[in-house]
Amino acid sequence: MEMGLGSSSYSSIAGSTSKLTPLAVFLAFFRVFSSLTSTEAYDSLDPNGNITIKWDVMQWTPDGYVAVVTIYNFQQYRHIQTPGWTLGWTWAKKEVIWSMVGAQTTEQGDCSRFKGNIPHCCKKDPTVVDLLPGTPYNMQIANCCKGGVISSWVQDQANAASSFQLSVGQAGTTNKTVRVPKNFTLRAPGPGYTCGIAKIVKSSKFVSQDGRRTTQALMTWNVTCTYSQFLSQKTPTCCVSLSSFYNDTIVNCPTCTCGCQNNITQPGSCVEGDSPYLASAINGPGKYSYTPLVQCTSHMCPIRVHWHVKLNYKEYWRVKITITNFNYRMNYTQWNLVVQHPNFDNLTQIFSFNYKSLTPYGGINDTAMLWGVKYYNDLLMAAGPAGNVQSELLFRKDSSTFTFQKGWAFPRRIYFNGDNCVMPPPDAYPWLPNASPIARPLASSSHGLLGNLGMLAGLCLVKGVGLARKF
Repeated sequence: MEMGLGSSSYSSIAGSTSKLTPLAVFLAFFRVFSSLTSTEAYDSLDPNGNITIKWDVMQWTPDGYVAVVTIYNFQQYRHIQTPGWTLGWTWAKKEVIWSMVGAQTTEQGDCSRFKGNIPHCCKKDPTVVDLLPGTPYNMQIANCCKGGVISSWVQDQANAASSFQLSVGQAGTTNKTVRVPKNFTLRAPGPGYTCGIAKIVKSSKFVSQDGRRTTQALMTWNVTCTYSQFLSQKTPTCCVSLSSFYNDTIVNCPTCTCGCQNNITQPGSCVEGDSPYLASAINGPGKYSYTPLVQCTSHMCPIRVHWHVKLNYKEYWRVKITITNFNYRMNYTQWNLVVQHPNFDNLTQIFSFNYKSLTPYGGINDTAMLWGVKYYNDLLMAAGPAGNVQSELLFRKDSSTFTFQKGWAFPRRIYFNGDNCVMPPPDAYPWLPNASPIARPLASSSHGLLGNLGMLAGLCLVKGVGLARKF
C-alpha cells in the first residue's frame, strides 16, 4: 500500500498553516529556543566538567544539624581565581545559621527576635564566601581558607575542592523532617554558573586514616553547577594573533574584539602604557572590585595569545606561544591554555610549560592543555614589562598530513582559563608566498642539516635549565 499525503490532505495542512497568526509563530519559535537552555552550558572539550556542591549532614542538634559543605571542581581546565567563589541559596523553611567554620556569610541579617545567643546569619537567602589564608586555626577545617580560589582538576587535583562547616538551627532533626535548600547560586567570581536543584543521594562515606573504620554522613545531597561563557561575559575576554617565519605579515587580533576605545561615552575604559596618569588610574575606582583596566589597543582584550610558526626542520617544526596580559588590575594565578591542533598527536617536546593531552573525542589526540611551571611562570603578571609568559613547542612531522599551506600550521581553537578566544578570520592567516616551494623533507640540503643542528643546540640549552618536557 502506498502511503503519503493526498492533495486534499496537503491543501488542508497548507491552509491551516497559512492561518497561523504572528503570535502563534512567535510562541512556536519561543518554545523551540527555550528548549535549548539546558544545553547552553555544554562544553565540547570538557563534556563532563561541572562543579558539584556536596552537603553532608554529620550530626543532629536539638533544633537542627551540623553539616560540612564541599565544593568540588570537576572541570578539567576551568578554575576559580581571585577573588574566589561566592555561594548562595534560599532556605526551605525558617532556618538560621548558628555558627560557621572555614567560611562566613557576607551579611548577618535581622536577628532581633533572638535573645541571648545571636545566630551567625538570619537571612532567608544567605551568601557565603571563603575565609582568607592566615585565618586562625580554630576557625579552619580541611580544604578551607584559600580566599575562594579552587584549582582545576587537571592542574592541581589536591586543591580542586573547598569546604566549610555550618550549624543550622530551626531546621528538621531527622532525615524525614529536614528540607533541602533551594535556588542555589554560584559566582566564581562573577556570573556564568547555573546550578540545578539539590538532589538527595546516597550518604557519603569516610574512611579513617588507618583504613580500618568507615563512617558515613547522616544525610547527603548534591547540587551540580555548569558553566556558560555566554552567561559569564557578554563580550570575549581574549583573542589570538598569528605570524610565521615564511611570511612577514603579522595577523593581529580582529579590531574591537573585546570592545572599542571610547573615552567619550566610556571614559577611563583603557589607559595608554606610557600615560603619566597610569598609577592613579590603576588605583582609582574599581581597584578592589577587580574591574578590568586594560591597555589601549585595537582589540581591547585583557589577554592576547600569539602563535608564531618559528622554524622548519627536516623532520620537525617549531612553534612559539606568547601570552600577554593587557589588564593592569589582574595577576592571573594558575593560568592555563587549551589548544586544538591536529599535530598534537606528534608533540615531541615542550619548553617551560606543563602539558596534558585532552581527548574529548575518544581516540583523537588533537587537544592539549598547557599551564605554567610552579614557582617559575605559573603567575601571569599584570600588564607591563613582566606581563607575559612564553614557551616553544616542537612537533614531529607526519608526512601524510603535514603542510604549511592554507593555514594548517595554525591552531583551530584556543581557550584561556576556560574561555574561548577569538581567532582571526581564516582568509587573513599568513599564507605561503607564491614562489615558495611546498614544504617537504630536505634530506640532502644544507638548510636541513643546519636546521637540525640548531634544533639540537636549542634542546641542549633548554635541558640545561631543566624546563623541557619530552614525550
